[in-house]
Amino acid sequence: MSSRIRLARNLAEFPFMNKATDADRVEIEKLLRSAIEKLNSAGPMEYLNVSDADTVDRQFLVERQLISRELADSRGARGVMINATEQVSLMMNEEDHLRIQCMHSGLDLRGVWAQINDVDSELSKLVNYAYHPRWGYLTACPTNVGTGVRVSVMLHLPALAMTRQIEKVFRSLQKISLAVRGLYGEGSQAMGDFYQISNQITLGRSELELVEQVSDVVPVLIDYERRAREFLIKERQQNLHDQVSRAYGILRTAQTISSEETMHLLSRVRMGINLGLIEELNIPHLNELFIQTQPAHLQKLRGQELDTADRNIERAKYLRTHLNRDSDSLS
Repeated sequence: MSSRIRLARNLAEFPFMNKATDADRVEIEKLLRSAIEKLNSAGPMEYLNVSDADTVDRQFLVERQLISRELADSRGARGVMINATEQVSLMMNEEDHLRIQCMHSGLDLRGVWAQINDVDSELSKLVNYAYHPRWGYLTACPTNVGTGVRVSVMLHLPALAMTRQIEKVFRSLQKISLAVRGLYGEGSQAMGDFYQISNQITLGRSELELVEQVSDVVPVLIDYERRAREFLIKERQQNLHDQVSRAYGILRTAQTISSEETMHLLSRVRMGINLGLIEELNIPHLNELFIQTQPAHLQKLRGQELDTADRNIERAKYLRTHLNRDSDSLS
C-alpha cells in the first residue's frame, strides 16, 4: 500500500520532551519552524499549529497519516510542517523534538530514503542535533537511539487473516527484529487487515541496511498472501465469494454503519476486486472510500461536527451514494 520512513531527532540545547518546560516547548518549536522554512529539498511547505487546531482537524491529520496520535493528543506548543504533495511532514514537539516523516505510495523505500535523507541532511546544517560519537542520534526512547530511523511498509493481508496464518507470519517477523503494528502505528489495531511492518532495532545498523531488510521481506509477505488467496479460491471458493458478496451488499444498503465494520467490509471487497470477484469497482476508488469514511473525513465532508450515531448514518449514506452510483454507471 505505502512505504514510510520516520527519523527521530532532538536539539542538543534542550532537554528531552518529558523534561521540557512549557517555555522550552515554545522555544523548540520556534527554532525548528524557522529552520524548516529555509528548506529547499521538500518543496513548498505549510505550517499548522497543532495546539490551536480543534479535535476534528487533529484527527483529520492523523487519518491522513500526516501526524501521529501522540502529536494530536499531546499538550503545549506543537506543530507540523507539511509539503504540498503530503509526502513529507515534520512534527515538532512529539515524543522527540522533531519527527521527520516521508511517505510514498506502493513499495518505494529507496525513493523514500533518498527524499528524507536530503531533508535531514539539509536540516542538520541549520540546527544542532543531539548526537553521540558512539551511540549516534540521542532520542527520548532508547529503542530509537542510533540511526533514529523507523522504516515501515503498509500491507493489506486479508487472506492470511482469513486462513489464520497471520500470527504465524508475525512470529517469524519478530524473530528477525521486525515489528507488526496496526493502521496508525504503535498501539493501534489492525483495522481492515492493514498492517505496518517496521524495524525494531535502530542501534548498530546503518539506515540503508534497515531499508534493505524491510524491502527484502515485503516480497516474501506478498507471496504468502497470494498463496493464501489461491488456497481460498481453490478450497473455499463458494464461502469466499459469499463473504465478498455479503460485504459488498451490506456496504451498498446499510442505513447506519460504524467505522470498524466499514473497514472490515471494505477489506473483503478490496480482496474481491483483486481476485476478479467484483468487476464494477477499481482499487483506487476503494482506497479512497477507506479514507473518506473515517470519522474526521466524514465530518469535514459534511462541514460540521457529528456525534457517533450521526457519523454512522452519514457514513452509510456516503457508501450507498458512491457504491451504487458506480454500479449503475456500468450496468
